[in-house]
Amino acid sequence: MKTTIPLLTPYKMGQFDLSHRVVLAPLTRQRAYGGVPQPHAAVYYAQRASPAGFLISEGTRIAAGSPANAAREEKELSSSFKDVPGIWAQEHVEAWRPVVDAVHAKGAVFFCQLWHVAGDVVRQRQQQVSPQMSFDGRRDELSSPRRVAAQDAPHVVDRFRRAARNAVDAGFDDVEILGANGYFVNSDGQCANGIESRCRFAMEVVDAVAREVGGHRVGVRLDQFDATADEHALALHVVSRLSDRGVLYCHMIEPRVDGRRRVSRRLLPFREAFGGTFIASGGYGRDEGDAVVGEGYADLVAYGRLFLANPDLPRRFELGAPLNECDAATFYGAGAADPAVGYTDYPFFY
Repeated sequence: MKTTIPLLTPYKMGQFDLSHRVVLAPLTRQRAYGGVPQPHAAVYYAQRASPAGFLISEGTRIAAGSPANAAREEKELSSSFKDVPGIWAQEHVEAWRPVVDAVHAKGAVFFCQLWHVAGDVVRQRQQQVSPQMSFDGRRDELSSPRRVAAQDAPHVVDRFRRAARNAVDAGFDDVEILGANGYFVNSDGQCANGIESRCRFAMEVVDAVAREVGGHRVGVRLDQFDATADEHALALHVVSRLSDRGVLYCHMIEPRVDGRRRVSRRLLPFREAFGGTFIASGGYGRDEGDAVVGEGYADLVAYGRLFLANPDLPRRFELGAPLNECDAATFYGAGAADPAVGYTDYPFFY
């Protein structure tokens, strides 16, 4: 008798009938030269697509930034956000279309992750962003996101709305709003107006995007902000508000333990507070993924590094096949001469 693998069982996510529960997590790869998706992105995503599978794109910028911040952002784009794709201009829409078409040709569902970066990002807490290693061994320091000024917030909300429309116009099935890693929510515990004011901007973004493309097809990615009881309460409140709005899914990152990413199983309160699809990510292998799906802790599990290095990850999970090791030196860009290195050259299992 064949043993059932929970990760490989079908799942209905809203209007999408998925054949398995192994999700490609959003992974910044910095190979969209000049901010425009390239043909090699179509190869990369199509390699990781499977019939009725679910993929989430790398973080995709919703705006070029404000003129007032142009000089500062030009410097930041040379390192932190260099060659990250955009979705704010028609040029981006046209460039994304063949990428999305390649994924749909494999029968997969494809969401675009909307990411607002540089000078206009909402930020209150002083969260450090880890440095990254470039393809040639350089250690690049990442700049931290900064807070949106109150008078600019409506413009940023509208940028999210327009970016969501552009993503749908490019053919994406819909969008995921990035609210993790220090973005999106005001987590300043000293906010005088309380917890509701601290998540107002987040809810305004979600509402604007939902009105534009339909909340039943919008996902949000969050973390727990930090380990304090106050932050836990804030995150739980945000998740509850998302559930009230009928957001399609909540995608949450397991917190680090002892400075390392491993499955900590601390997301249960959030899972219980959210009425839609719940996606867990961060440190999962096949056995851990099977366990959390089998126990109902999560509906889907998003894989980053394992999927990066194993384009046929669901098939390998099915066969119990060995996994390729990932090369951290090629995570972020591999030079214009050969973008395939560490990107589309990982072998399949045959």
